Amino acid sequence: MKEANINTIINQFIKSLNAFDVEATLTLFADNAVIDDVSVGEKFKNTTGVRDYLEKFFVNYKTMTKLASVEAINDLNANAQVDFTGDFGHETGSLNFTLNTGGLITAIGADLD
Repeated sequence: MKEANINTIINQFIKSLNAFDVEATLTLFADNAVIDDVSVGEKFKNTTGVRDYLEKFFVNYKTMTKLASVEAINDLNANAQVDFTGDFGHETGSLNFTLNTGGLITAIGADLD
């Protein structure tokens, strides 16, 4: 399968998150994906964990994510700087994406500034 453009995947991720469409967001992830959120001190593993993370921190807090910048490391890795606003107020942070060769997200390292 052709490698997906990492910028396209990141933009799709943010668009579906901002629509609070958990199902669409999950289609961007590999089944064994992991979100490691240093800010909350927890790793969310596999489809169930990723779903829980998205629902808890994005849907429940009405989080809107704005992409500030993306630094592509290579075709499968990129660091995104983002602004988060929601019921919690305003935060900035980073989302470090890793894709597999099929273009699915296998890992996100998340941290607030």
